[in-house]
Amino acid sequence: MSLNSIHHKSRLKSFSAVVFISFCVVFLSVVPLAMFFFRKNFLPVLFFFYTAAVLVAGYWYMVFTSGFRRVSFSLQDIQESINVLKEGNEQERQSNSALLNRIQRYKRLKEIIEEINNSFDLESAANSLLSASFSLIGSNKGVCVLYLFDKRDRMLKLFKTRKEDKKLVIKTKTGDIFDEWVVRHLGCLLVEDSRKDFRFDLSKPVSDSSRPVGSLISAPLISNNILRGILRLDNPEPGFYNVDDLRLLMTVADIGAVALENDELYRKTKELAIHDGLTQLYTKGYFLERLKEECKRSLRQDRVLSLLLIDLDFFKKYNDEFGHPAGDIVLQKVSAMIADFSAEKNALVCRFGGEEFCVVFFGLDKGKALNEAEEMRRQIEEASFVLRNVPTRVTLSIGVASFPGDAENETELMIRADKALYDAKESGRNRVSAYKGKQ
Repeated sequence: MSLNSIHHKSRLKSFSAVVFISFCVVFLSVVPLAMFFFRKNFLPVLFFFYTAAVLVAGYWYMVFTSGFRRVSFSLQDIQESINVLKEGNEQERQSNSALLNRIQRYKRLKEIIEEINNSFDLESAANSLLSASFSLIGSNKGVCVLYLFDKRDRMLKLFKTRKEDKKLVIKTKTGDIFDEWVVRHLGCLLVEDSRKDFRFDLSKPVSDSSRPVGSLISAPLISNNILRGILRLDNPEPGFYNVDDLRLLMTVADIGAVALENDELYRKTKELAIHDGLTQLYTKGYFLERLKEECKRSLRQDRVLSLLLIDLDFFKKYNDEFGHPAGDIVLQKVSAMIADFSAEKNALVCRFGGEEFCVVFFGLDKGKALNEAEEMRRQIEEASFVLRNVPTRVTLSIGVASFPGDAENETELMIRADKALYDAKESGRNRVSAYKGKQ
């Protein structure tokens, strides 16, 4: 029954009561007047009518008062139902709003996963992670920090930050007591109020003096049981983050851990593609590309470079006398000595093929490059190589050419150095020869 219908019925009953009482008043007034005018004994009749009127009036009084009480109680029940419905509607509205917020968050999370999957370098993946943390969880005067874990030093190192205040400087480059807690426990951390959290010693400084931390959430980046870093959000206001924010950060951190692992695998694959498997020096293809770039750079910067083309003398005899494994040992040891010698000069070294090696010295003219080549040849000649318990020695023939003095491009430079190497071999091997076509 609706509230309007109840009000309508109560108005009808009130109108009926008014009509009845008016009738009783008129009737009870008319009877005494009639007795007075007609001078007759109407006392029994009057008594009867008065008694009937009192009984009927009492009955109607009880009916109407009971009805009014029922109407009053019904109105209270209806009002209570209305209040309950309003409260239910408000809760439903809040639930719908929270659900829409979650949908938007996970929609953005899906987009970020696609961005990270399309990122093959650490820089772009880190930018996506920080952008995800800020856009999904939000921050007000807060800071998002990505630490990477250095396995050699066994410590965190600040890699990238995102902050609302551009003037804020992050001084803790290796983390604070909160980050140490995450590394030690390999677990997620939620601090609602850093001043009241019993897990941390408040007598120690917990952060930069210029960067107060009221609340924070932090999650480790772990893949294949290996700690790769920490993703953290902190805010100067206590109680800024909650459990739902931490769960979302954990999801982002899991994605970030996979991205870091993919980056490491990608770099290893790239390194394998440009490094020789036996000697770990650069491959011929990569070297030729770098030589082309370095020649162009030399022209722009008006800087000289020199190329050494190196060949092991009589290498075939090591394979014939001691076997191919022994020949591989010779190549590995010689390449290591060439690499160590060239590392001090910041030179570019590659295995050109077979027993041939190439070295590029930057900023050295042909005369200085000849001196370096002679020193390299002498060191390797004096080194002892033990093959199947037999001491032996290795000698080198080296051809030297410079750019742009001896050539106009990288192809001519290779030809000139090869011509110089041929001269060294024709002259008896175990020597250094410079290209003599141009002085």
